[in-house]
Amino acid sequence: MERLKNEEDQKAVDMTDQIEKLKFYLAFICTHLQLSYSVFEQFKVTTSASIEVVENLFRPIWNDVHSNVRCKYNMHQVLLSLMDNIDDCISSCHYSITSTIMTEEQLDFLLLNLHHVYKFLAEIKFPLVTQYKILRNVCSDMKDFHGLIVNGCVEHKIVEYVLPQLQPMAERIGLFLLDVLINKDAGVLKLVHLLLKIIPIELEVMHICFTNLKASSSVEFVRFIKQLLKTSPDILREYLIHLQEHMVNVITSSTSGARNIHVMIEFLLIILTDFWLMLDFIHHDKLFYLLARVATLTREVSTLVHDLEENSRNEESINGTNRANLELLENIELLKKDLKKVYLKAPDSFQCYFPMNDGPLFMHLLHRHLNDLLDSNAYSVALIKEEVGQAKQDLEFIASCFENIDHELYKDLWARVLDVAYETKDVIDSIIVRDNGLLHLIFSLPLTIKKIKHIKEKVSDLHEMIPKNRGLTVVNSIKKPVESKSMTASKIIVGFEEETHWIISKLTSGPKDLDVISITGMPGSGKTTLAYKVYNDESVSRRFDIRAWCTIGQEYDKKELLEKVYKQVTGSDSKLSENIDVADELRRHLIGKRYLIFLDDLWDIDTWDKLKRPFPVVENGSRMILTTRKMEVALYGKHNTDPLKLRLLRSEETWELLEKRTFGKESCPNELLDVGKEIAQNCKGLPLVADLIAGVIAGREKKKTAWLEIRNNLKSYVFNSEVDVMKVIELSYDHLPHHLKPCLLYLASAPKSSGLQVNWPAQGLVEQTEMKSMVYFDNLISSNLVTFINEIGNEPIFLMHELISDFCLIKAKEEKLFDLISSSALSSSSSSHLMSRIVTIIYDKENFELDNFVLFSSTMIRHSVKHLYSLYITGDEMEDHLSDICHLRDLRLLRVLQLSPSFIIVKDSLLNEIGMLNHLRFLHIGTEVKYLPPSFSNLWNLETMSVENEGSILVLFPIIWDLLKLRVLRVSDCSFFDMDTDEPILITVESKLENLRALSKLMLSYSNETEDIFERFPNLQQLKFSLKESWDYSTEQIWFPQMDFLTELEDLYIKFESSNSNDSGPSVATNWSWDFHFPSNLKKLWLFNFPLTSDPLSTIARLPNLEELFLTRIIIQGGEWNMGEDIFENLKYLGLFEVTLPKWKVGEESFPILEKLELLRCRKLEEIPPCFGDIYSLKIIILTESPQLEDSALKIKQYVGDMTGGDEFHVQIS
Repeated sequence: MERLKNEEDQKAVDMTDQIEKLKFYLAFICTHLQLSYSVFEQFKVTTSASIEVVENLFRPIWNDVHSNVRCKYNMHQVLLSLMDNIDDCISSCHYSITSTIMTEEQLDFLLLNLHHVYKFLAEIKFPLVTQYKILRNVCSDMKDFHGLIVNGCVEHKIVEYVLPQLQPMAERIGLFLLDVLINKDAGVLKLVHLLLKIIPIELEVMHICFTNLKASSSVEFVRFIKQLLKTSPDILREYLIHLQEHMVNVITSSTSGARNIHVMIEFLLIILTDFWLMLDFIHHDKLFYLLARVATLTREVSTLVHDLEENSRNEESINGTNRANLELLENIELLKKDLKKVYLKAPDSFQCYFPMNDGPLFMHLLHRHLNDLLDSNAYSVALIKEEVGQAKQDLEFIASCFENIDHELYKDLWARVLDVAYETKDVIDSIIVRDNGLLHLIFSLPLTIKKIKHIKEKVSDLHEMIPKNRGLTVVNSIKKPVESKSMTASKIIVGFEEETHWIISKLTSGPKDLDVISITGMPGSGKTTLAYKVYNDESVSRRFDIRAWCTIGQEYDKKELLEKVYKQVTGSDSKLSENIDVADELRRHLIGKRYLIFLDDLWDIDTWDKLKRPFPVVENGSRMILTTRKMEVALYGKHNTDPLKLRLLRSEETWELLEKRTFGKESCPNELLDVGKEIAQNCKGLPLVADLIAGVIAGREKKKTAWLEIRNNLKSYVFNSEVDVMKVIELSYDHLPHHLKPCLLYLASAPKSSGLQVNWPAQGLVEQTEMKSMVYFDNLISSNLVTFINEIGNEPIFLMHELISDFCLIKAKEEKLFDLISSSALSSSSSSHLMSRIVTIIYDKENFELDNFVLFSSTMIRHSVKHLYSLYITGDEMEDHLSDICHLRDLRLLRVLQLSPSFIIVKDSLLNEIGMLNHLRFLHIGTEVKYLPPSFSNLWNLETMSVENEGSILVLFPIIWDLLKLRVLRVSDCSFFDMDTDEPILITVESKLENLRALSKLMLSYSNETEDIFERFPNLQQLKFSLKESWDYSTEQIWFPQMDFLTELEDLYIKFESSNSNDSGPSVATNWSWDFHFPSNLKKLWLFNFPLTSDPLSTIARLPNLEELFLTRIIIQGGEWNMGEDIFENLKYLGLFEVTLPKWKVGEESFPILEKLELLRCRKLEEIPPCFGDIYSLKIIILTESPQLEDSALKIKQYVGDMTGGDEFHVQIS
C-alpha cells in the first residue's frame, strides 16, 4: 500500500485517504485477532464487519489504479490472499476465557498495530481530540521501548518491574479501541480514564530511561531518548491535568496533604504548558535533566494520589504520605531556585505599557481583582499568594495617595503607576493561566514587585512635593449621598401637550383601518418618552383590547422580540417551544381584537418588513406606534396618518424640566436662577441633555461656581449631531465615581428592558454586598443615565437611552471591558494581544471556522483568550460530535461562564473541566445529567448556578454542601436526593448554606429527611418548589413543609402536584385543609394548583407583610370565597388566574391598600364585588379573557369617577 502511494502516475491525493483507512482496518483486525480471548462475544460480528469494510476500501483502489500497476503489484492475488489469511487467522483463534502470556514477538506486533491504529484516529478520525494525540504518543513510546527490549538494548533486570505491565496495558488500549468503534463516538470520558491507567506505566519507562540508561551510547537508545524528549512534555501535562480532575472527584479538599499535592501539580503544569515556547530560554545541555526532574516529581505525585485514594491505610502509611507531602513544598522551592540559576536563561527586561484610557477605573478593577484572588483559596494562586498580597497592599497605598490629587500635575509619575499596575495584572494573570507562566514566575514577578516598591517610595513623598500654596484638587470623589428613589422613580415629562393630544386623537378616533402613527426626531428629543406617555394614557388603554410594546434597536433578535409581544398579548410568562412559529401564534391571538402595538426605536425599512407580518390588517380601529430617527422609515410605514416630526423643547420648558429634575417640588434658589436658565438654554431643547445635566447638577454642590463650570462646558456644544449629545453623556459619565463607571458600562451589555438581574459582583466590578448593589443602582438612576420602571405585580426593569447605550458600548471597548463578536469574526478579533475581559460570542453555524473557535484547544495558545474573565456563548446549536472536543480548562481566570443550552448541552467531560474552574462566580449551562460530578465541590467561589435540564431531575446532594458561597441556585427541576431510590440521605449537623438567597425549582415530597430541610438554608429570600402530594399521618393532612423559621424569605412560589392531577388543573382532594406555616416576612406569594378552603386563605390573609398574592388554577371549596373578617393589611397586588370561583364576598376592609387587581380566565366568577370601588388606593383592574366581568369592572370605574370627579382609575380589558 505504501509503495502504491508513491507511484508517480497515480491519483495520490485521492488515494491516500483510502489507503490510510485500509491500513487502519487491517491493523484493527490484527489487534482484534490478538485480543479475541477477551472479546469472544463480539468477536465474529465485529471481525465480519471489518472484513467487509476492507473489501469495500480495496475495490475503489483497484478501480483507480492503472492496469499496469495492478499487474505490477499482483493486486488481484493480494486481495484474495489477504481474505484467505484473515479467514485462517479467525478459524485458528483460541477463545479462552483468560489471556495467555504473549511472546515478545506477539506483544511487539500488538504494540505496532496499536501504534498504527491510534496514529490514524489521532490524525484522521479525531484530529481535534487532544487525548487521542496523547494516546498515539504513548503507544508509539511503548512500541519503541519494547523494541529496545526485544533487540537487547535494555537488560531485562532493569525492566523486570515494568515489563509484565506492558501486555495488560496493550490489551486495555486495544479493548478501548473496540469500544470506540462499536459505539461510534470519541468516548472522551472513557479515554481520560484509560490515560489515567496507562500513563503511570509511561512514567516508569521515563524513570528507567532518565536514571538507569542515561549513560547508554546505543544508537537506538539515543534515538528513543530524543523521541521521549519530544513526546514527554505533552504526555506529562495531559496526565497531570486529568490526575488533578480525578483527584478532585475522589479525594475531598479537606483530606490531609491534598492541598500540597494540588499546589505541586499547578507548579509542574506551569513548567510543562509552554515548554516548547521556552526552548530559547532553556540551556540546551540542561533540557534532559530538567525533563527528568519534572518526570520524577510527576511520578511522585502520581504515587501520592494513589496512596491517598486507598481506602484502608494504617497509621504508618498515613504518616509516610504526610511526610512526602511536606517534602513536595520543599521540592517546589528547590526547583524554583534551580530554574533560575541552573536551567533557565533570564529573558530581556519585561515592560508593559498601560493600553486603556481611564486609569482610576483600571485601578479600581485591579483592586477588586487582586482582592478576589486572595480570597479565592484557589490552588492556582497558592504559589504566588504572598506576592499578590504584597502587590495589592502597595498599589492600594499608591492609589490612595493619588486619590485627591489632579493627575495632570504629576502625569509622568501617574503614567509609571499605571504601567506597573497593568504589568502586575498581566504577570499575575499569566502565571495563573499558564501563559508563558514559568518565565513570569521565576523572573518577571520578582522584578515587578521591586518596581512597585520603588514607585511606592516616590509616591510616599508626593505630599511634600505639592507646593504649600496649592490646594488639593478633588478628582472623581464620591459625591454626597443621593436620596434613594427605591427603584420607583417615574419619568418627569414636561411640554409636548399639543403633540400628546394630537397622537391620542389619532389613536382613539379616525378610520377603522389599521393605522400607524410614527414619531420621528433626532436622538434625545423625547420620542420614546412621549410615546410611552400616550401608550399609558387612560383613554388609550380603555380603547384597546390588547396593548404591547417592545424596544428594537440596531441589533435585535426577531423571535425574541415577537415572544416579548406575545407574552404581553396572552398574559403568559411561559417559554414557547422551539418548533412553534411565534409570528403565527401572535397573529392568531390578535385576529378579532382591537390592538395597540408600540415598536420603539425602529432603524430601517427591512426591519419593519420583517416585524409587521404578525399584525393583522383589520377594520376595527387597531393602531401601531413607531418611533424612529429616520423619516424614510416613518414614511414607509405610513398607512393614513403623516409622521409627527417632534420639535425641540422651548427654553422655558427645558428650564421647567431641569428645575423639577434638580429640586423636585422645591424652587431654584434666586442666586442660581440666572445661571440655571443659561444652562437650560444651552441644552438646546433636548430632553435627554437636560436630564443628564440635571443628574450632574444633583451630585454637585448647589453653588454658583459649580453651576458656572457646567454652563461653560455646555457652551461649546452645538447639538446638531449625535456626536455633540455624546459629549454631554461623557460629561455625565466623567462625573460618576469610579466604582459606578463599570456598573453603568456593564448595564449596556444587558438586553434592552432587562430586569434587575445584574451580576456586577460576579464580574469583579463591585464587592459582593446586596446593599451596595442597590445603592449603586439608586445612584445611577439619580444620575439620569438609567431609568427604572417598577410597576406593582410586574418584574422591575431598567431602561437606557439608545445613545447612552451606544456611548457605554464604545467606552467599554476602549477600556477593554466587554465585547460582542460573532464566531465568523472570531479569528480577527481574538488574534489581538488584548481581548476584553467580558466577551459574548454569537455562534453562527454557517460562518463558523473550526480552528478559530474559542472552546477548541487549537485556539487556546492565544494569549488574549486565556485571559478572559467572562464568557457567554449563544446562537445556533452546535453539532453533537463537536461538543466532545470542547475545552474550558485553559480559561482558568473565568469568573462568569454562560453556555446557552440552545448552543450546547454540556456533557460529562466538559462538566469535569468546569469543576476545575475554581474562580467561577456565575455559571449558566444546559445539561441532561442526573448528578453533577464530584469536581463541582471544587467551585468554592461559585455564587450563582443556573442549570437548564428540561426533562430530567438534577440531584443536588451531596455536592451542594461544598458550595458555601452559593447565593443563587436555579435549576429547571431539581431534588435534594434521588427520588427513584430509597437510599437514606446522609446530612451532617454542620451541613448548611447560610449564604443561599434564592433556590428554585425544587421537587419536594415528604420524608423524614426533608421534614425540616429548609433549616439548612436559613437566609433564603426567594424560594420556588413543586410539592408532590404526600400524606402526613401525624397531622392527618397533606404534608406541607415547615417554613416559618425562614425569617428572611420574601418571595415564595409553590406548585402543588396531586397524585390524581392532570393538565386541566388540580384534583379535588378528599382533605382540603392545609397546615400552612409561612414566614411572617413574606412579601410575594404564588400558589399554583392548590385546592383550598377558607381556613388556609385566612392564614394567608394574616401575613403582615404580604404585598403581592398570585393564585393560579386554584379550586376553592364550595365555589365561594367569603372573606368575612379577613384583612390583607399590606396587599398591593392581587392576581387570580384560572381560579375556580363563582362567588366572591369581600368585606369593606379586606384590602385596605390594594393598588392593582388582575383577573385572567376566571370564567366562573359572576362579578367583581362592587366594594372594590371603595378601595381608595386601587388604581387599575386588568381583565384578560374574562368577558363576563367587564360590566362589573366598568361599573366600578364609573362609581370611582363619580365619587372622585377624576379619571385616574383604569380598567384594562383584553
